[in-house]
Amino acid sequence: VCASRCQKFLISRMGEDWIFLILLGLLMALVSWVMDYAIAFCQEAQKWMHGGLDSNMLLQYIAWVSYPVVLITFSAGFTQILAPQAVGSGIPEMKTILRGVVLKEYLTFKTFVAKVIGLTCALGSGMPLGKEGPFVHVASLCAALLSKFMAAVFGGIYMNELRNTEMLSAACAVGVGCCFAAPIGGVLFSIEVTSTFFAVRNYWRGFFAATFSAFIFRVLAVWNQEEETITALFKTRFRLDFPFDLQELPAFAILGWSRLSLCRIACGFGGALFVYLNRLIVECMRKQKTINKFLLRKRLVYPALVTLLVSTLTFPPGFGQFMAGQLTQHESLVALFDNRTWCRQGVAEEFDYISHHHAWKHPQVNVFVTLILFIIMKFWMSAVATTMPVPCGAFMPVFLIGAAFGRLVGEIMATMFPDGIHEDGSVYPIVPGGYAVVGAAALSGAVTHTVSTAVIVFELTGQISHILPVMIAVILANAVAQALQPSLYDSIIRIKKLPYLPELGMGHHEKYNIRVEDIMVRDLRFITLNSSYRDLQEMLLTGHLKTLALVECRDSMILLGSIERLQLQSLLSLQLSRQRRLEYLRQLAQDNGAHDRLPSLTSDSTPSSPCAHIHLNTPTNTSARQVVRFLVSTQQIAEWEDQQLDQLVDFKNCKIDPAPFQLVEQTSLHKTHTIFSLLGLDHAYVTSMGRLVGVVSLKELRKAIEGSVTVTGVKVRPPLASFRDSGNSTSVSEVTELHKLWSRAGGRRGPPSDGQGARAQSSLCQAPHKKKMQFAL
Repeated sequence: VCASRCQKFLISRMGEDWIFLILLGLLMALVSWVMDYAIAFCQEAQKWMHGGLDSNMLLQYIAWVSYPVVLITFSAGFTQILAPQAVGSGIPEMKTILRGVVLKEYLTFKTFVAKVIGLTCALGSGMPLGKEGPFVHVASLCAALLSKFMAAVFGGIYMNELRNTEMLSAACAVGVGCCFAAPIGGVLFSIEVTSTFFAVRNYWRGFFAATFSAFIFRVLAVWNQEEETITALFKTRFRLDFPFDLQELPAFAILGWSRLSLCRIACGFGGALFVYLNRLIVECMRKQKTINKFLLRKRLVYPALVTLLVSTLTFPPGFGQFMAGQLTQHESLVALFDNRTWCRQGVAEEFDYISHHHAWKHPQVNVFVTLILFIIMKFWMSAVATTMPVPCGAFMPVFLIGAAFGRLVGEIMATMFPDGIHEDGSVYPIVPGGYAVVGAAALSGAVTHTVSTAVIVFELTGQISHILPVMIAVILANAVAQALQPSLYDSIIRIKKLPYLPELGMGHHEKYNIRVEDIMVRDLRFITLNSSYRDLQEMLLTGHLKTLALVECRDSMILLGSIERLQLQSLLSLQLSRQRRLEYLRQLAQDNGAHDRLPSLTSDSTPSSPCAHIHLNTPTNTSARQVVRFLVSTQQIAEWEDQQLDQLVDFKNCKIDPAPFQLVEQTSLHKTHTIFSLLGLDHAYVTSMGRLVGVVSLKELRKAIEGSVTVTGVKVRPPLASFRDSGNSTSVSEVTELHKLWSRAGGRRGPPSDGQGARAQSSLCQAPHKKKMQFAL
């Protein structure tokens, strides 16, 4: 009673949504903090082993290489055994799930355990992998599991599928918010990467849960004495008055878009190149059948080899000394965002050895060489590492590469203007750290095709002093990247062939002239009111459609509704059910000499066998029972089945959707794409004056958008075909259809006259069945 009263009090005072969002934010903050602590511990353990073996370089190398190989191999093996769905980022799958597609096992407890443990080991290895994308998946897993728990405790709205989708949308914002302590950028980023159309009613849920989660995440850092107070994750100290001069804006624009000779050296081009390289690696391995078969048999070989290669190249006493290989991603970002200038006139200054700046200083090469090698090596290393079958993301490595590129431009500007920029008698010194911030936002925005990375950068650094150059660079980088390649997440969707509808590309105006009649499938499968159970059986055996259209008859093709495949299977199973089969055999037994006292058949009878012995237990006056056996031939069973299959389908016990989504033939591709995206459709029927003429599914729509020549054997008409036919669109065909409908209506209202009335009555197609159908609907 006490628990029930507390439950009612919580719901009445706080509301079910508030309770759910608070629990979600708290749980994700704890998961994020624990994972960060474990990752930092693993990375410090690697440095401790490397430092303790400084007397022997061979042992140093073995320890430096073997440690990440073990962690990555364990992560890949553990994930593959427990839940292969946990591999990768998770954002492409969440985009597909939020669109309404059910992906099996992607939101289960096993996937949650595999994702958290596998991601911790993968990031703890020090490989150039990210946390943000997988954390969106982790937050969605927490939301799905929490919804089940809340449904068991509270019931109510948590049993609603639509509400669960809204909570998943809020969870995506929480995943970014508690990862970077950036709630505003997290909400905006989640909207950009997971939603084609966003319901505004979810806005407050995402902000509340993300803010609460980010707050708890930073409070835990203070509680663990990692921070003195709540601050930004990568706190910067750029000067606030005149943080940049007007003459620097072209240099900031270079970070977004630039042309040098015939080659673009901008973050937009770099982002497109990263996506292309990542997809190229995966496709090359899949096309090589020998390599693909080997990797499928030896799933741990590929991640082990990639880790061995990357860790060898980053070995600090080896090649890693020229690219700050001893620093973690966090330490590298802290150094790159520093507001001090590292170089004057190409000569390295004295670094503060207390911080991480000494890793960028080398006695043989200057800072420019170190930064260039860092950018080039990290670029392809990250592209290769993100293809490993472990839980991982690519946002943080790309963010780091962008920061290094920005730092390089900043150091070049500092070399060109060693005394700063003189303007109106004042001197404005160059701040290379500001360029690093701009570069990080621009490259990560180009790879993900988002603008919210600018907001994430402001929350990460705790400053908005560079808001104008950051926005300029991000927008220009997006403009270049979107013109060259899809986003990284859309690229993964294409590689995995997930059922997600791509966006209409910019500048492809000819696609706006394509209509549904140009791409629809005209040879479609359907059932009628006159269909027999044999027709259903044939339909289920030869087709794999999840939903079938129900029409009046083949002559009229009037669309009445749609029936799911499971419902049709249920109708057929009911018609040929075991109970009806046993009743038939019981009746057959009675006709052969048994009487009314015969009970029902026992459960061990198998009438479908070639020679079935049917056991009938007949009670007598004594305690003994007499067993009467009848030998039923297979022919009798087959005849009974034929009789049942030849009967007309009774749709009374079937759930029918009386209003499936319909389009007309003249609907444009643009409008069709908008409707499919907004409503989360996977197919729509095409009708003309109520008659079913075709169907359009995600497959046809996706291929039409991608510019495919054929769609499942149906040739896509030229873009201007609809315009050529527009002059005849309302002529003979539609008038004829109107006359037919009018004739049918007249035939229903009055008695038939001559042959016309007879034809009208024949077109009714078993009217009594239709009346039954209407009653059932």
